[in-house]
Amino acid sequence: MKKLLTALVIIVSMGMAGSVCAADFAKGWSAYKAGDYATALREWTPLAEQGNAFAQYNLGMMYATVDALNDHKKAVKWLKLSSEQGNARAQVILGNLYDRGRGVAQNHKTAVKWYRLAAEQGYIAAQASLGVMYGTGQGVRQDNLYAHMWGNIAASSGNVGGRRLLDLVVNQMTPDQIVLAQQIAQRCVRKKFKGC
Repeated sequence: MKKLLTALVIIVSMGMAGSVCAADFAKGWSAYKAGDYATALREWTPLAEQGNAFAQYNLGMMYATVDALNDHKKAVKWLKLSSEQGNARAQVILGNLYDRGRGVAQNHKTAVKWYRLAAEQGYIAAQASLGVMYGTGQGVRQDNLYAHMWGNIAASSGNVGGRRLLDLVVNQMTPDQIVLAQQIAQRCVRKKFKGC
């Protein structure tokens, strides 16, 4: 009986903490939309410090994009924490920062790592970015088949960058290579983008 009562207290406490967390997150979101970045920071920072991946992502984006805050090192810190928890949006933005050398030393291999993690989750922008990395040979060995594959996957979901990549890379490929790249893309989609 004592174990059951303890379990109930823990569950109720978690529920209350979750609703407080949600309220704080919503308050931060409302403040952010209103341009009250100080309040958004005040609401999201404790949540981010407690490991909330969404609050970490939002802080990272604020530090990366809000002119008044503009601190790419802090952006990288929060985006990396969110990325390590599997947040695909954070992973692609973190990949962009490493690709462009903002807040970190430029490192194309690390950019590819984050793009790949997001691409494997089906994040379209990451798929297009990963295709570009294969097309240019930055962070990976240059490979038109994989550039076409990722560009094709992104383009089939309506991504303009993926379409542009296809238009560029197809001019450097033979018809047989294009067919092979399309087959690889089909296999990748069937595998739900894992290990492509």
